[in-house]
Amino acid sequence: MRIELKGVTKRFQGKTALDHVTVTLEDGHIYGLLGRNGAGKSTLLNLIAGRLFPTEGEILADGEPVWENDRALGRIYCMSEANYFPDGLCVKDIFRYTADFYSGFDLSYAMELADRFELDPGAKNGRLSTGYKTILKLTAALATRAPALLLDEPVLGMDAGNRELFYRELVRNFSEHPRLVIFSTHLIEEAAKLIDRAVMLKRGKLILNEDVETLLEDSYQVRGPAEAAGRYAEGKTVIGSEQFGGLKTVYLRGKPDAAALGEDLTFEKTDLQKLFIELTGTPRKENHE
Repeated sequence: MRIELKGVTKRFQGKTALDHVTVTLEDGHIYGLLGRNGAGKSTLLNLIAGRLFPTEGEILADGEPVWENDRALGRIYCMSEANYFPDGLCVKDIFRYTADFYSGFDLSYAMELADRFELDPGAKNGRLSTGYKTILKLTAALATRAPALLLDEPVLGMDAGNRELFYRELVRNFSEHPRLVIFSTHLIEEAAKLIDRAVMLKRGKLILNEDVETLLEDSYQVRGPAEAAGRYAEGKTVIGSEQFGGLKTVYLRGKPDAAALGEDLTFEKTDLQKLFIELTGTPRKENHE
């Protein structure tokens, strides 16, 4: 499935949550939707899922508007932090309930996943721990086989072992059933192993939509005496910098100029989490002590 947002703005009581976002999300990719708290990630996913109506702009799924379009929305599944499953239903009944709305739902796969996560099919939703409620929602989401799968903070409340199990299963599921996957997360180091494209929001604005491998290959950091590092950065694309005492680190886009480094400067690759911090953060006061 191909999702297009064209000039999408969403305001709540005069406050802008998304600000003229235009982006195309293509089938066959796992997108990491990244942004600080309040950046607009959940709003964007809920707009795509038809749970919210944009103040301005339009959202298309394979060329069709998603709003009040049952055919389009039946091919989009959004797992959110909120738990919409009735507390009185047991796990297996929730799977059957979900299958009523998603014709491609794979009940045998859902039961297989429940077994892997040690999720009791007879347990009532209302009696599950926070972590197991998340596992239930994830299991149902993966089993829908929906062409567009939206996951909003999908590992909330899960321990490290279950998070790793989910990541492995998401990759396996995606390789067997390629589709459009978009998930928001604050665990960027973990997400970096899964996503192939990064979409970043900052205060409701889209600031990046890029192939992760290309982004990392085209970013680096230079460290050394503040004056030398500052000179090196002149005329280059600077993402951010930090200084402690007389030592300065500058984060840049582009390719390192090895000839210009000199003995007093070093350079190395940077990771997705550091890039996220520099791209979405506010300018810091440097510590010159």
